Amino acid sequence: MNLQSEHHVIIGTAGHVDHGKTVLIKALTGIETDRFKEEQERGISIDIGFAPFRLADGTVVGVVDVPGHERFIHNMLAGIGGIDLVLLVVDVNEGVMPQTREHLQILQLLQIPRGILVLTKCDTADPEFVDLVEEDVREEVAGTFLQEAPCCRVSALEGTGMEQLVATISAEIKQLPPKDCDGPMRLPIDRHFTVAGFGTVVTGTLLSGQVKIGDQVEVLPADVQVRVRDIQVHGKKVDQAFAGQRVALNLAGLDRQMVPRGSVVGTPGVFTPTTRCDTRVTLLEDAPRPLRFRDPVHICLGTARAVGLVALLDRDVLKPGESALVQIHLDRPLVAHRQDRFIIRSYSPLATIGGGSVVDANPIKHKRFRDEVMTALKELESGERSFLLGKLQELGCGTLKELEIASGLGRDRIQDHLQALAASSQVEQLGNQWTTTDTHVLWQQRLEESVADFHRRQPLQSGIARATLKGALPQQLSQKGFDLLLEQLLSENRLLLHGEAIASPDFERSINPADQERMDKISTIYRNAGPQAKNKREMLEQAALSPTGCDHLFQLLFEQKTLIKLNEESFLHAETYQHALKLLQQHFASHKTLTLAEFRDQFGSARKQVQALLEYWDSLKYTLRKENERVAWKLPEVPPEP
Repeated sequence: MNLQSEHHVIIGTAGHVDHGKTVLIKALTGIETDRFKEEQERGISIDIGFAPFRLADGTVVGVVDVPGHERFIHNMLAGIGGIDLVLLVVDVNEGVMPQTREHLQILQLLQIPRGILVLTKCDTADPEFVDLVEEDVREEVAGTFLQEAPCCRVSALEGTGMEQLVATISAEIKQLPPKDCDGPMRLPIDRHFTVAGFGTVVTGTLLSGQVKIGDQVEVLPADVQVRVRDIQVHGKKVDQAFAGQRVALNLAGLDRQMVPRGSVVGTPGVFTPTTRCDTRVTLLEDAPRPLRFRDPVHICLGTARAVGLVALLDRDVLKPGESALVQIHLDRPLVAHRQDRFIIRSYSPLATIGGGSVVDANPIKHKRFRDEVMTALKELESGERSFLLGKLQELGCGTLKELEIASGLGRDRIQDHLQALAASSQVEQLGNQWTTTDTHVLWQQRLEESVADFHRRQPLQSGIARATLKGALPQQLSQKGFDLLLEQLLSENRLLLHGEAIASPDFERSINPADQERMDKISTIYRNAGPQAKNKREMLEQAALSPTGCDHLFQLLFEQKTLIKLNEESFLHAETYQHALKLLQQHFASHKTLTLAEFRDQFGSARKQVQALLEYWDSLKYTLRKENERVAWKLPEVPPEP
């Protein structure tokens, strides 16, 4: 069986304090989820509890039992975020209570996919009264994801109705889609402890990806990488765990103080703690007051909590029942990812007032009341492809790895989206990087404009150097990406290649009379000097020319092949160079080796000039140096006599 297609499911409880959630879970699983002595003595859950639950077909699902007391809502929120199916528990003797309503609001805001209404302690009430309670509960959940949810009547202590509940759970699980395990691994930590002889153990619900024994993982925001020494799922040792499972990881060499609740264990290099995120926030209709710009709120995301300042981007006030795109500035780093759901609670007094989803976990700081900002955020929000397109627009260009980090999607899924976007001419591939078609066109135009501008500034140059031209584009574009972009322009004759320089197709170099006169002087002085040509500075002195402003003239003479550049200081007139080359060919016609001294005597030049000439021929592979001698290598053939 393909493990990725199995139903890895987490069931959670919700409901008012003392409505029988923990007793119900014990009846289902046989496990007491109240771990602390204080919980057992007081008869109420303080923190989240966990248990495995085996269904009739052998499927084992995880169960998260949450506290119902209003004082422990923060603990409830730490456990409820990763669940797939909720049991909303209502005591028939008390009916819908304040925490029933608050828990329902939280479930709705977190977009929990499915749920079951469970009426408990039904053995203590008449059936007619239970009917009235169910009707009341139905009225309460109207308009929510539980509106059409099945309802089970049970007595956990007596065992009545439990078979029906188990059958209903099995039926609901079959309606849940399988988890996608191809994305990066992410485990928000809800518990951490030390086991003697083993070290630090962390637990949580694996939200995405998969993890194997021996994997290197990253712990955030502590920013350390550790090895997974051991894995347990539902208390049993396994080699590998998948998204949708309750997981315990034994992490080698890690101090438990580095992984408090709210930390995340994930694939290295993928997740980044953030203190700012773009979000879609919805305020509850019964929120006690509006949200104003820079109001502080408590943010509950996954198992983590922080205080955030609400930066409303397109308004000054968010009224109850309204929704808006909002940038939230956090007082501590959290690991957030696109499409993560979160809950907002008022700063004081503590009460759930709304929630939302992450649109971008690592945005730049936005200016308010900017149409372009709102348009970009709406694009990011509208779907996976739109998000990838918007992120590429923001980045300029991005690799699959960068898009994987930004989106949280699996690499294969990203590639499928990019291929579809490419087919619709919305993105372009440049080596291992991708960019939007708009950016691609803009960069091509920028290269053309940069070349044209260079011609205006340097009319005597044949073109701009590749390295200089690359500087016209953002640094994040790789050399390979730049080369491909340039190659496209060259293949379409929008730019031309002159040697190593890049030129516009309509460029014609024009030499003014003053420059031509100076070039003629330089050419004449080198022709007259012949083999006795000195270094550049001395030759310019002989021509009565200032070195300032002559570099471009020499470059033109090199391109015209009037002068031959041996190195940065030694040049020969073309006629002199051809004479020297003929001497070299004649020498090797009757000799196997050549020394510097021999050629100095034949050519009649200074030792330094001859050395530069021989090294130039070495670079052309005409000759090959062997200690103090040279042999012919790929020497050009002697042209026939006319």
